[in-house]
Amino acid sequence: MQKRKLGKCNLEVSAIGLGCMGLSFGLGPAVSKQDGVGLIRAAFERGVTFFDTAEIYGPFTNEELVGEAVAPFRDQAVIATKFGWKIDPTAERGMAGLDSRPEHIKEVAEASLKRLKTDVIDLFYQHRVDPNVPIEDVAGAVKELIQQGKVKHFGLSEASAQTIRRAHRVQPVAAVQSEYSLWWREPEAEVLPALEELGIGFVPFSPLGKGFLTGKINQDTQFDKNDFRNIVPRFTAENRKANQALVDVVGRFAQKKKVTPAHVALAWLLAQKPWIVPIPGTTKLARLEENLGATALQLTAEDLRELETAASKIPVQGERYPADLRDLVNR
Repeated sequence: MQKRKLGKCNLEVSAIGLGCMGLSFGLGPAVSKQDGVGLIRAAFERGVTFFDTAEIYGPFTNEELVGEAVAPFRDQAVIATKFGWKIDPTAERGMAGLDSRPEHIKEVAEASLKRLKTDVIDLFYQHRVDPNVPIEDVAGAVKELIQQGKVKHFGLSEASAQTIRRAHRVQPVAAVQSEYSLWWREPEAEVLPALEELGIGFVPFSPLGKGFLTGKINQDTQFDKNDFRNIVPRFTAENRKANQALVDVVGRFAQKKKVTPAHVALAWLLAQKPWIVPIPGTTKLARLEENLGATALQLTAEDLRELETAASKIPVQGERYPADLRDLVNR
């Protein structure tokens, strides 16, 4: 597995990480602890060193799973986790509003360290920007945790370029995590140029469009009742039918290259910048191996132009978040 550095902070990770959320939360029933541990360890055996979790995933159970799974190779793994939610296990998805007050950030760090069975968090993201807490106060709280040796690096998720700049002035931001793929390209407008200028790494989540770009989902697909995609406007049957045109573009290109659509979608991301590290998630070993195979596909400038030209002709239908979550991004 190739390695990449997330910006100027010298945080070196595998070129593709593992998004662990779906093992416990958001995409249907949780896998058993045994299966989750097995998949994370299989990823490490295949060269993955970057594992992404959050306290809200479960809530809490995903951090416990990741902590147990990486314990045998903790010194070789980079764990990213997140703070910023007020958690109520009885609330929908456990989310009872945002809370990035400095005292809460420090409480979350202590609890996450215990669940992760570690003495330091490698990368600590603010999960969503809290409009009630100045980002300078958030950055200052994480700076204190870094000075205390409890956190190594500070990250932001779904933050605007302006917020990233403000935070970075207080405590250097190592990485920003946001959705980015062939069917969600908004970060290209302002966020990616700011990251390049400031020397910050970028970690795209949902790099396969929550599975859609793999070609395994169509307008007739039925999701589990606990699957978040049931409430995502982009995944209505009508929008899936309209968005199939983009999947067809990726599929035709993959056929020509004799690879899978997932290989193309991930290789496209890897080709954008050397400081981009996608974190596809899966619960299946075969899919994990398929995703990691994308590092072998080197797309030329001509390949990228061809994909760009074809994809740019297809307007993607549907918002990527339901209305109640839409105002939580790009603040």
